Amino acid sequence: MGPQFSVVVMLCLCSLGFCAPPTQQSVAAMKKARGDVPDQLPEPEPTSQLSDFENTYNYILSRLADMDQAIHKLNVGHYTLDVKVSQMGDRLSRIDGKVVELEDIIHDLDKYSKDNRKEMGRLEGCQKGRRVGYKCYLVYRNFEDYAGASRKCMERGGRLAMPRDRREQEAVADYVKAFYQPGNLPVWLGINDLLSDGMYLFDDGTRVSYFQWRKHFLSSQPDGGRRENCVAMSSDDGDWWDHYCDRNMSYLCEFDDRVAL
Repeated sequence: MGPQFSVVVMLCLCSLGFCAPPTQQSVAAMKKARGDVPDQLPEPEPTSQLSDFENTYNYILSRLADMDQAIHKLNVGHYTLDVKVSQMGDRLSRIDGKVVELEDIIHDLDKYSKDNRKEMGRLEGCQKGRRVGYKCYLVYRNFEDYAGASRKCMERGGRLAMPRDRREQEAVADYVKAFYQPGNLPVWLGINDLLSDGMYLFDDGTRVSYFQWRKHFLSSQPDGGRRENCVAMSSDDGDWWDHYCDRNMSYLCEFDDRVAL
């Protein structure tokens, strides 16, 4: 018979009061016979310090690999961006070249247009106006102030009329009178004393040496002083009057036709 039978017999005897109180050894033997869980569990095996170090090292290597991959992607992105910027720079350079070329073409066209307008104005002045020697004179009915009239004549390749002697003055006066007959309207001449009061200059800056001021006991000219600084010719008699320069009136242009001759 085995030990288990002995334990059972002992328990029966003890229950009838025929045995001493169980000792610690006997209790342990009974628990072992019944298969009870022991009071003390086995202690876990201690963790190895080398294993923790290996795990940390592997983690760091993994993170470094991720960072290296991210840096590689950034480098690829930067290279791609540099290529695109370089290509854009080349395109902009070509566009700038085209813009400069277009600006040159526009400048040449503008110059050609201005030169063409001047030549057409000179031809019109000599075909429609009055020729006096190598000069041609033409009246324009458009109303302009003195500065505007001067600019218009220059755009047409001429200047405001500048009669420099009696011969030119008489020819211009006769032409203007016939142009407005039977009316009487003033026309701007290229004469002014804007630079210094009383010092009259032609529109090209040369000094006036011949004058045809109106002489009358009621209205002798010039009489405007510092206020009236620009000169116009009366169409009925050809006399000169000083006027406010901002007054709007017709104007007389002259053109140099020596090239055509």
